[in-house]
Amino acid sequence: MQTILSTLRAKPNELFKKFPTRLFPLTIHPHLTSPPPLSHISLYSTRTYLTMATIEHPTIKDGWFREISDMWPGQAMTLKVNQVLHHEKSKYQDVLIFESTDYGTVLVLDNVIQCTERDEFSYQEMITHLALNSHPNPERVLVIGGGDGGVLREVVKHDCVKKAVLCDIDEAVIRLSKKYLPGMSVGFEHPNVEVIVGDGFKFMEDRKNEFDVIITDSSDPEGPAEALFQKPYFELLNGALREGGVITTQGSENQWLHMPLIAGLKKSCKEVFPVAEYAYTTIPTYPSGQIGFMVCCKDANRNVKKPLRSWSYEEEEKLCKYYSKEIHEASFILPTFARKALR
Repeated sequence: MQTILSTLRAKPNELFKKFPTRLFPLTIHPHLTSPPPLSHISLYSTRTYLTMATIEHPTIKDGWFREISDMWPGQAMTLKVNQVLHHEKSKYQDVLIFESTDYGTVLVLDNVIQCTERDEFSYQEMITHLALNSHPNPERVLVIGGGDGGVLREVVKHDCVKKAVLCDIDEAVIRLSKKYLPGMSVGFEHPNVEVIVGDGFKFMEDRKNEFDVIITDSSDPEGPAEALFQKPYFELLNGALREGGVITTQGSENQWLHMPLIAGLKKSCKEVFPVAEYAYTTIPTYPSGQIGFMVCCKDANRNVKKPLRSWSYEEEEKLCKYYSKEIHEASFILPTFARKALR
């Protein structure tokens, strides 16, 4: 470290001959006309003299991130980029985090937006509270996926929850969300939370009659998350639930793009659970501005379309930005074409 700092002070150009940017991604600030005092130089500060080199990514061109996928043919989502904060290839997927001009920090996995600071709450709140408020007393909750911590943040808003377990396959998502998405990853800090890094499918195989609510917060049904949209997984969920237990799962995107996928998902759920209903939420940065959820219950007499528990209006406004007891009921009301397809 002392050698690097001395070289930077005396011969800054020589530093980068010895340390290529891929190993030492720093550049001298263009307005620095003379070497600063050694005591003023910090390798970890961009406030003076040093700036991080630009991180490039194939989805970003001319300052715009582009989300293009065969899952939504003929359309794309673009966000203007202020700066790329981080990029790495984890063991399971490509992880990109950038600061956008209007949506805050954005997490992208395998070139698909997972969350933005501006609108993440509509997804996190709905996938969580649709399930927990459809259960009379959820004490033990399991989250499969959800490594950004947003669902955990919502789960622990329920005082009745005594234990919340999160199992995510990719430690990189957890690690980087703690660093770059503190408003979501705050959920990891709750004393009732336990975090397990591992395969959710395998984790479920050893759990029987253990949880009141299980929330599957996965990425799209491709790659490492594909198994979480198939009937064998729902059978594992059913076995891991206590009597009267409830699940929610990300419901194959939205009505405008994926009705055959949603219909197949509901069919698989109905073969396992006596109650299986489809709900949805609006969210600007997901394809076509919507995403859906399957809400299922082991109790054949349970009406998950109406919350069993609810907060007062004052509590709702304190705890939530999107969810309310009225939104809970309204989210199951589908347009005619979707209602017909899911009949």
